[in-house]
Amino acid sequence: PVIPALKGLPRPLETYMTQEEDWDRDLLLDPAWEKQQRKTFTAWCNSHLRKAGTQIENIEEDFRNGLKLMLLLEVISGERLPKPDKGKMRFHKIANVNKALDFICSKGVKLVSIGAEEIVDGNVKMTLGMIWTIILRFAIQDISTSAKEGLLLWCQRKTAPYRNVNVQNFHISWKDGLALCALIHRHRPDLIDYSKLRKDDPVGNLNTAFEVAEKFLDIPKMLDAEDIVNTPKPDEKAIMTYVSCFYHAFAGAEQAETAANRICKVLAVNQENEKLMEEYEKLASELLEWIRRTIPWLENRVAEQTMRAMQQKLEDFRDYRRVHKPPRVQEKCQLEINFNTLQTKLRLSNRPAFMPSEGKMVSDIANAWKGLEQVEKGYEEWLLTEIRRLERLDHLAEKFKQKCAMHESWTGGKEELLSQKDYESASLMEIRALMRKHEAFESDLAAHQDRVEQIAAIAQELNELDYHDAATVNARCQGICDQWDNLGTLTQKRRDSLERVEKLWETIDQLYLEFAKRAAPFNNWMDGAMEDLQDMFIVHSIEEIQSLITAHDQFKATLPEADKERMATIGIHNEILKIAQTYGIKLSGINPYTNLSPQDIGTKWDTVKHLVPLRDQMLQEEVARQQANERLRRQFAAQANIIGPWIQTKMEEISHVSVDIAGSLEEQMNSLKQYEQNIINYKSNIDKLEGDHQLSQESLIFDNKHTNYTMEHVRVGWEQLLTTIARTINEVENQILTRDAKGISQEQLNEFRASFNHFDRKRNGMMDPDDFRACLISMGYDLGEVEFARIMTLVDPNNTGVVTFQAFIDFMTRETAETDTAEQVMASFKILASDKSYITVDELRRELPPDQAEYCISRMTRYVGPDAAPGALDYISFSSALYGESDL
Repeated sequence: PVIPALKGLPRPLETYMTQEEDWDRDLLLDPAWEKQQRKTFTAWCNSHLRKAGTQIENIEEDFRNGLKLMLLLEVISGERLPKPDKGKMRFHKIANVNKALDFICSKGVKLVSIGAEEIVDGNVKMTLGMIWTIILRFAIQDISTSAKEGLLLWCQRKTAPYRNVNVQNFHISWKDGLALCALIHRHRPDLIDYSKLRKDDPVGNLNTAFEVAEKFLDIPKMLDAEDIVNTPKPDEKAIMTYVSCFYHAFAGAEQAETAANRICKVLAVNQENEKLMEEYEKLASELLEWIRRTIPWLENRVAEQTMRAMQQKLEDFRDYRRVHKPPRVQEKCQLEINFNTLQTKLRLSNRPAFMPSEGKMVSDIANAWKGLEQVEKGYEEWLLTEIRRLERLDHLAEKFKQKCAMHESWTGGKEELLSQKDYESASLMEIRALMRKHEAFESDLAAHQDRVEQIAAIAQELNELDYHDAATVNARCQGICDQWDNLGTLTQKRRDSLERVEKLWETIDQLYLEFAKRAAPFNNWMDGAMEDLQDMFIVHSIEEIQSLITAHDQFKATLPEADKERMATIGIHNEILKIAQTYGIKLSGINPYTNLSPQDIGTKWDTVKHLVPLRDQMLQEEVARQQANERLRRQFAAQANIIGPWIQTKMEEISHVSVDIAGSLEEQMNSLKQYEQNIINYKSNIDKLEGDHQLSQESLIFDNKHTNYTMEHVRVGWEQLLTTIARTINEVENQILTRDAKGISQEQLNEFRASFNHFDRKRNGMMDPDDFRACLISMGYDLGEVEFARIMTLVDPNNTGVVTFQAFIDFMTRETAETDTAEQVMASFKILASDKSYITVDELRRELPPDQAEYCISRMTRYVGPDAAPGALDYISFSSALYGESDL
């Protein structure tokens, strides 16, 4: 790996490899350097050769046949060189050395003045130069393409915080030994107590560094402390060679730390996502269970038999709407928000989309909720219909009882009277009287026909409305009808009998007859008037009660004429008394043609006059009640006509904010938060309207001509407004999350939104496939049918036929941002496993935090390869499962 701090120093490698003149000058000017290089280069070579089970003693002698030189190159490069010649002749040795030099050249190294003959001849200068070239290429160039400066910058960066250390070169900056101790302490502070080192003890400092490096870091001792201290300018190449060993020793640890951090990050994301999935499953299960338990209650259409019981059902339903349902509405909204947030996090972390358990998809919950609301609406309509029906039934039942009581009171004894045979022994006058009396009865009977028909009609309506005590009503009605038929039969039989004897009688008292004829209809009129004045009524508007008042006023206008009729009828009776007194006729005191007396007519007339003001009072009370109901209607309408448009306006304003590109996402979020707070503050108006609605229902007000808004409309609009603002805020939060996680700039998001808004032709926050294709083409995509179909499966996985803005943003961020991959996680695990194809439990617990190490151990499968060790775990399949379809 290339250290980022060492980048940007373009200097050819040949400047460190081909400076033959500098090499010659160094050896000639300072022979001590040759000694240092011999020791250092020999130790460096042996540190690699011992991996192959060998070593060198004399650097210019042991490489002469080329065999160990080729072996050294194979060890440090990890590659196979051509097969060496086995002969011991000079040309065999030259051939082997040339194979080694050719391999060095194949790595991009230009060898100047270094030939195989010099190496075979044991030329110390050329041999050391060749070894230095190898060190530069395979030990120092790995640090940076500008080898010397790269290694120097690495040393400077690592030792910068340490006192008395100022690394400026690879010779005198290292003489006091503090720089080497600082390098060790920076990476392994447990090995050296830097605070106890003294600048005036260079030999002690150097030996401390050499001993610690050899014992704990597996870096052989390549230098002598006394040589470095006693040399004015230590050999630069020897120092560079030794320092490069520290770089390689510590770089691996940093690489392992980076790999461990990457794995921890990936596992943390996975653990958080699993927690969100579990929370979604739990919340979805609870909400669906509540809906499952609530729907049967709302589907129950078994009507109660009394008004009180039905009103209790209505009160229970109100409690459900006010108390039980609102928290569930909030849970449903929160569930959708959690689902969207989880899917966004999964997309941002390059994980597969979350697929809830069967029956717990957001669409499943939405369908269940829709079913609940449909049943709920039908239930409320049914309750109100049943209350109206029971109210009507109670009214009809009471009216039926009243009319039946009056009719039964009138028919009492009539069958016995009609069955008498008194005419068989009666006198002429008595016969004639009986005949006239019977005629009067027939008139009375005909007058009562309308009441019988009314009783039958009321009974039929009670049956049609499913009255709970219909059996009693039917029995009573049937008895009245049977009795009425019998009365008709008896009446006709008596008339036939009287008519047979009517020819025998000639005289009849015309005045008694006239009195009976006029008194009977007037009496029936008074009976009807009393019945009407005591009649119960039910109205639902001022117009209806006004029509009753008008009818009552019309009735009062007829009272003077009725009084004249009363006086005329009483006058007939007075005339009878006058004639009897004038002609001395002795009267029995009973009109033979009627049971009505002037006293009866007077009593009923007084009753009628008494009932008229009572009826006036009852009608005026009903007027007052209807006026109060009208005030309630106007009061509810005044608020509803304000709240309804306010909700619609807020919906439109929120829609405009969600597509506005004038400001940043944070500004949109602040604007939406303000809208949300305003909506929350407006809740008191909804509650007040609910109170007015409850007063209206308690007053049995079921219609309102002053407004088109019902409480149900306002409730649905309010719930949609709460859901819309929550969803819109969630979409902006997800856009911010996407922007921050993917490194998308505000300008890019504005560009995406501008493109989306341009092709959102219906201005509903969605594009159809044709508009989406045009949008992609406008942004530079060259789309074929197959590629566009693939993209549509990404942005519209549920095949709804539209592309939302969030799906559009997710697609564009995937196209522009980089993400973690399974290959990166595998590479990180390989580093922790020291390049093995498996990893052990100890390695996981050593490199990862305890909770994440146990997370991996519990989920990794056993490695079954041919090189498997006891307890080996398969990190490759585990890494693949993190990014594919899996139960992890």
